[in-house]
Amino acid sequence: MKLAYLRTLVESIATGSFSKAAENLFITQSAVSRRIKFLEDQYGYPLVDRSGPVMIATEAGLVVIEKAEKILQIENDLLNDLRGLSLKTGITFCCTPSFGITYLPEIMKAFMLHKPDMLELKFSFEMPDKVVDGMLKGFYQVGVIEHNTDYDLADLETFELPGDEVVFVSSPQLGLTGAEVLIEDLIGFDLYTRNEGCCSSKLLDHNMKQLGRDCTDFNRIIYYDDLHLIISSVLQGYGLAFLSRSVIAKFVEEGTLRTHRATGFDHAYKRTLIVGNSSASTQLLGNLIEEIRGLFRKTPGEIDFSCCSPADIGPPFAP
Repeated sequence: MKLAYLRTLVESIATGSFSKAAENLFITQSAVSRRIKFLEDQYGYPLVDRSGPVMIATEAGLVVIEKAEKILQIENDLLNDLRGLSLKTGITFCCTPSFGITYLPEIMKAFMLHKPDMLELKFSFEMPDKVVDGMLKGFYQVGVIEHNTDYDLADLETFELPGDEVVFVSSPQLGLTGAEVLIEDLIGFDLYTRNEGCCSSKLLDHNMKQLGRDCTDFNRIIYYDDLHLIISSVLQGYGLAFLSRSVIAKFVEEGTLRTHRATGFDHAYKRTLIVGNSSASTQLLGNLIEEIRGLFRKTPGEIDFSCCSPADIGPPFAP
């Protein structure tokens, strides 16, 4: 039995719908339905009652959920115990992809240069929701999220970092020249984006609904999991993207990309540094936190963005 299937059942009943469970678990709604059906076939009982406005568990479903929650808690306890066995001096760090691509190389360069005794550093890129969830569960010691949603971080230590903007970007080849444009000026182009659960996609979807529109109003939507492929496609003039300004700052400075703010859009991003309260307070951990905070005390010209130069993006990918 895959634990992911039990987790899907628990999340579906907790949220009251397959669609909300799919959003929280970063899978498709059809995948949620398949997993629930598999469990129902496995146990021989219907587990969810779909007849009302909010989906609830059947009597059999309540039995399975009660045991599933215990199994999932055992898994979390097991992972926490195994992490406690590590004898290496290390740190677990998780951040959003845009922060990792833009700032992590500069942070690591400074941190590793001054900490030669550092034996192990594990870092992951995740969506803000998963970063926060991992921090709350103790999977990571330090995290950074860029977000426009307010999270309940009361159980964690947080530091507000300077925010960012998410803007439309285009190649000069597309002929868009205005720094401030109407959404009608943009929807005729292809839009390159990451999956629907990423923070920029959520902000874009929110803004489009505020204007009475939908993301499908764009000529086409092309999904890439790799942020570098999105940038490569935009650089070659294949379409637009809605990206963090910090990610494409180097290209804007060089003139290979242009930025556009859409009238009526909320482009603001918050940025938060998160430290787990359960993390052991060590000098090493304190040094990493200070490196992250110190990076934003620099002027933009002092930050090395060479990791995002056009030469590193790779060949273009046309749709």
